[in-house]
Amino acid sequence: MTDRQTTIVCLTSFFKGEEFIRECRRQGCRVLLITVDKLRDADWPRDAVDEMLYMPDLFKREDVIHGISWLARTEHIDRIVPLDEFDLEMASALREHLRIPGMGETTVRHYRDKLAMRMQAREAGILVPDFVPVLHHEPITHFLRTVPAPWVLKPRFSASAIGIHKLSDPEQVWRTIEELGDKRSFHLLERFVPGRVYHVDSLAWNREIVFTEANGYVSPPFEVYHGGGMFCTRTLPRDGEEAQALRALDAQVLQAMGMVRGAMHTEFIRADEDGRFYFLETAARVGGASIVDMVEAATGVNLWREWARLEVADARGQQYAPPQRRDDYAGLLVSLARQEWPDTSAYNDPELVWRMTKKQHVGMIVASPSHERVAELLPQYLRRVRDDFYASMPAATSATD
Repeated sequence: MTDRQTTIVCLTSFFKGEEFIRECRRQGCRVLLITVDKLRDADWPRDAVDEMLYMPDLFKREDVIHGISWLARTEHIDRIVPLDEFDLEMASALREHLRIPGMGETTVRHYRDKLAMRMQAREAGILVPDFVPVLHHEPITHFLRTVPAPWVLKPRFSASAIGIHKLSDPEQVWRTIEELGDKRSFHLLERFVPGRVYHVDSLAWNREIVFTEANGYVSPPFEVYHGGGMFCTRTLPRDGEEAQALRALDAQVLQAMGMVRGAMHTEFIRADEDGRFYFLETAARVGGASIVDMVEAATGVNLWREWARLEVADARGQQYAPPQRRDDYAGLLVSLARQEWPDTSAYNDPELVWRMTKKQHVGMIVASPSHERVAELLPQYLRRVRDDFYASMPAATSATD
């Protein structure tokens, strides 16, 4: 421990993480926000930021290392925290270069590279859908002969369902691979597994899960992104078989990927054909699309805030424990809207606890001590929102915010 003020560098290419920044300030930290020029006028919590620094982008490795190394001449940086998934690699490169504690480049690969995370999961004995790297031709040919169609071609470094192609015959697969040119090695080919998709949102401290919530999507994100529709998810019954299995799997994923501390958003699918849970992907971040708000509505725990608290505690050599939680239930829906600013005043159930305020979007969260009440309200709201607001185009831009 030290009497010196703890300095946290927040790194982000997107507008998010405001509550993380505010909590760092509440903890008495010096907060430096590194973001991009195009977000100079975004609604950052400037009263919680000691200094804001802007760069043209945060993906030019050498330029960013030079910039933050220049900053380190006068700032004693204790932690570097990426607020968006796409900034994980840069944050790890900075930590390695400046020798600052935190997730290094090898471990970050497990949380960013869909091929690396699948290989790690399979080696740890966690079920994953059959997959093959888009590298050597012979294994790809064998995969197409032995693994039933359809298949999905996935970018290794994208988030959510972005850039995924569903393919149904070998000729179509090879044609798509050829069109990728030199980008082909940045993809993997995987068996498409029909089933129900789930997400587990958790916090880790000293390589152990200290907070977790198991949730289920109403429609898989892939279908929402590619087919249009509304993003919708809800808390699972906590004592149910699904939630218990998912929490156990989440702990296995944490150990396999090597996270020491931080926030984690992990997705699984329960296959229709055999009823087993398969690992899909994980990310070292809080869930997007206002999932953090849904978790808070159900438990009283804000994942951005707690992520900040545990990072600060580690920097100060202190212990961390999550706050006392509630065990209510919540459901979230988000959709693109036909109206510029949708009017949701007609939605007035007492269980409605949150409304999205975002141009061309509509979003709501319902919460209750009763799982049955949430399960009753969500379908009603989905029907009403579809009639009142829904824009017939993919809503997954919200799901990846």
